[in-house]
Amino acid sequence: MCPICVGIVGKRCQSGDTARTLQRDTVAVMRLFTSRKPVIAMIHVGALPGTPAARSSLREIERAALAEAKMYRACGVHGLMLENMHDTPYLRGEVGPEIVSAMAIIARMAKDASGLPCGVQILAGANLEALAVAHAAGLDFIRAEGFAFAHVADEGLIQSSAAKLLRYRRQIGAERVQVWADVKKKHSSHAITADIDIGATAEAVEFMRGDAVIVTGSVTGDAPQLGDITDTKSHCRLPVYLGSGVTAENLATFYKAVDGFIVGSYFKKDGHWKNAVDAKRVKRFMAAHAKLRC
Repeated sequence: MCPICVGIVGKRCQSGDTARTLQRDTVAVMRLFTSRKPVIAMIHVGALPGTPAARSSLREIERAALAEAKMYRACGVHGLMLENMHDTPYLRGEVGPEIVSAMAIIARMAKDASGLPCGVQILAGANLEALAVAHAAGLDFIRAEGFAFAHVADEGLIQSSAAKLLRYRRQIGAERVQVWADVKKKHSSHAITADIDIGATAEAVEFMRGDAVIVTGSVTGDAPQLGDITDTKSHCRLPVYLGSGVTAENLATFYKAVDGFIVGSYFKKDGHWKNAVDAKRVKRFMAAHAKLRC
């Protein structure tokens, strides 16, 4: 075992240039934010044109997203992430140019208005499209499901996308855009990889050149098991973000265990993702975060 891997049981050996690249990329992720444990607020973009629930014009959707971005900035969050959460039922693994173009326009406006680091996710598993949006809009990262190992979602089988995604990133010159990968993604069955635990999945994300790992509960709004976070951290050296279920009330439980927080449902009225952003809830969460930071 090489010196870099001493004490890391079961990990693939990464030495020389690979280890130096990992260290550099990890530092780049953490330098995005002004906080050591950043809070990244979700903007659940309204149902986009062409989707079954679409009721608003693109201009109206833009205005709503822009208002949320400005509110989040005023409340002191450290970053934003946009997601086409209202586009149910989701297409599997790809979306049309109408979604890509709309998300690029909205994301660029949100980033420019907030001045914050910004990411994007396009459901379901449309990781190449998310990368194209991030590159065009000048965003900093994407959230990718199905990066390493396959799983079965309500849209069907989601295959690993790492190889194709990172080659596409190189081809379009988007290497500044980081890839944050979900492991054992929520709203999914992982029976086909039941013999691969969450720690081994996180290890694979690192081996396959992901930039950060996201751990969630089983559904939107549910917190993960603390043991899953510990297992993930013990198997990879990438930053680990809590991707669901964190609240002002349970933040202290997870604060020391992870490197940052992606918050959606808690910031909405009554804690439900479909509702409007509630500035009082955002401020309550950020106040709890500030106390733990001291």
